[in-house]
Amino acid sequence: MTSATNMPPDGLPIYRLLTGPDDASFCHRVSEALALGYTLYGSPAATFNGERVIVAQALLWPSVQTGKA
Repeated sequence: MTSATNMPPDGLPIYRLLTGPDDASFCHRVSEALALGYTLYGSPAATFNGERVIVAQALLWPSVQTGKA
């Protein structure tokens, strides 16, 4: 796991909103962001598009939550 620094690695943004079908791939994407050092921001959202459930999860780099960015 990467320790929290002022900015995320590889030029990633401090705020990310991951969206996609509610499947293992989406869960892996969220898990990868958490492993990089992001934290969950708020509750996940879910909707149904007529065919499948679509989910969204916001993530925030920790230094932003503590006002150190």
